[in-house]
Amino acid sequence: MLNEKKIVVVMPAYNAAKTLRKTYDEVMAQGVVDRVIVVDDASRDETAAMARELPDVRVHVHEKNLGYGGNQKTCYRLALEEGADVVIMVHPDYQYTPRLIPAMASLIAGGLYECVLGSRILGGGSLKGGMPGWKYVANRALTFTENLLLGAKLSEYHTGYRAFSRGLLERLPLENNSDDFVFDNEMLAQILWSGAFIAEVSCPTLYFPEASSINFRRSVRYGFGCLRVGLTYRLAKMGLRFGTPFA
Repeated sequence: MLNEKKIVVVMPAYNAAKTLRKTYDEVMAQGVVDRVIVVDDASRDETAAMARELPDVRVHVHEKNLGYGGNQKTCYRLALEEGADVVIMVHPDYQYTPRLIPAMASLIAGGLYECVLGSRILGGGSLKGGMPGWKYVANRALTFTENLLLGAKLSEYHTGYRAFSRGLLERLPLENNSDDFVFDNEMLAQILWSGAFIAEVSCPTLYFPEASSINFRRSVRYGFGCLRVGLTYRLAKMGLRFGTPFA
């Protein structure tokens, strides 16, 4: 609890058995999280079995793989069912440190923001943390383009560490979004369209063999998907697209 607000952490999991417990232990060590929800997207390892052994964890298993976006849709639906006031998405692969949870949650529980992102770019530590050079260059190029198209000034659009208020999640038409990785980008476009402000905090990250990462081919597809989102948003703002997908 923070400011009498219920804090729920959601973990969209896929083949995360090697890092799930370590991530969970650090999440709970922060002392503010009331509930953890693990949604296993039909993993091929022992992710679901391990999650069921952890205290204060609600486990939901997809019978078939729905994709990263489909997993998040389930995460947020279950978090709202649990009565969450603040929902924080933490990947269970330990790429993002859970030690930022109190800071991110307090910005929302205190009523300052409705969305907070953990940015790998702020502070300049992404390359030191092991981010591949090509991913860094692609991240910077895509972010620059998206800021122009969406009229924002974010340091990055591609972080998987995010916190939301209950009210914001209830307003967003998340079911309209993709079930693939571009879901993240579509969600940020919807938030900006709604007029909500997005805060960012600097987040150190780690890249190691067990940390999940999409390959080059899927990264290219994701990149073009992000550009599509940005162009659609800009056309809608200009009144050149009828029936916006963002509202």
